[in-house]
Amino acid sequence: MKFTNAHIPYGAYWSTPFCKWQGSFSNLHPLKFAAEIARNELGKRQIDPKQITDLHLGNTVPSKSSFYGAPWVAALIGAEGITGPTINQACATSARVIAGAATELESGNDVNILCITADKTSNGPHILYPNPKGPGGKGDAEDWVWDNFNYDPFAKNAMLQTAENVAHEAGISTAEQNEVALLRFQQYENALAKDGTFHKRYMVSPVEINPSGRKVIGTVESDEGVFPSSMKGLEKLKPILPNGTVTFGGQTFPADGNAGMIITTAEQANEMSSNSDIKIQLVSFSQDRTKKGFMPAANVPACKKVLSEVGIKISDVKVIKTHNPFAVNDIYFANEMGVKIEDMNNYGSSLIWGHPQGPTGMRLIIELIEELVLLGGGYGLFTGCAAGDTAAAIVLKVDV
Repeated sequence: MKFTNAHIPYGAYWSTPFCKWQGSFSNLHPLKFAAEIARNELGKRQIDPKQITDLHLGNTVPSKSSFYGAPWVAALIGAEGITGPTINQACATSARVIAGAATELESGNDVNILCITADKTSNGPHILYPNPKGPGGKGDAEDWVWDNFNYDPFAKNAMLQTAENVAHEAGISTAEQNEVALLRFQQYENALAKDGTFHKRYMVSPVEINPSGRKVIGTVESDEGVFPSSMKGLEKLKPILPNGTVTFGGQTFPADGNAGMIITTAEQANEMSSNSDIKIQLVSFSQDRTKKGFMPAANVPACKKVLSEVGIKISDVKVIKTHNPFAVNDIYFANEMGVKIEDMNNYGSSLIWGHPQGPTGMRLIIELIEELVLLGGGYGLFTGCAAGDTAAAIVLKVDV
């Protein structure tokens, strides 16, 4: 899916810090929280919500009244007259939201599309489905977050098992995973250098915690729940599954947060940009699916497809960002795509700062843009695997 007219105004995007589940964001309503952040961030950029012609919402964990989705969020930010889709595509939600917005823009239906992604894995819903034929009429229960992490109804395994399947088939050891986990932590520390200069390029900080709407009970200034890594510490961790390779140090953790981004025309992007000399164009989107039970491997066919659509090689890509719920993801990707493991995920990744699901990919794409700006422009590639042994990939181009 190629794009010719979809642009992102430089600086017209943001992400909250991500907080580990049951942390500081655990009692905030995810959609109200995201709307409040968006309203404030649009104001800082002097973008009137009335300029927004459509809102695309990515949200994967139900919350109270989330049935009303994008139209409700639009009203909360002060854009009562607009609507748009609400999208749930698990970990690929951000990429799908951005691609959907770009597609609508290409069709000429809209001019300024606001994309918001928001999720809270903390205090996820416990759902009871009626089952009159159950023993005594007992219903079928589901813990939305944990049950879906732990069981794919088609592959009939947990997400963790998909990482083990790839590790076993590709011969990826725990020691290799430890090396990547430590490297990704060190790269994340670069984002914190010089008083968090890199994060200050896009991150909302401080974030006030006000669950009641009446009293601020705390603030969050940076990612919460990042676990300091050392090789000595990683080597002490044992694989989670019997005869497995993946430890707690080699996988991400559920988190809470939100992110936002405007997709618009080149002309409007120039007007909304904080630096009109910087041009950001969405180039292409692709998705693919790998064999059953091998989720981390899906990034490779998705990336090969998107690069082929653009007509470039992986060597033409200056910055690569991956949603890597497991260190296995990056090892497999690097081996199959012929890239160096250290040439990916500069400034960290979801392996280190957590995974709120919906907004994870959007934050990675924002970091992708900012790194390309620092490097003087070029092509950037984002990819992330998702539930159902799928993956999505996006190519964008920055001109500085």
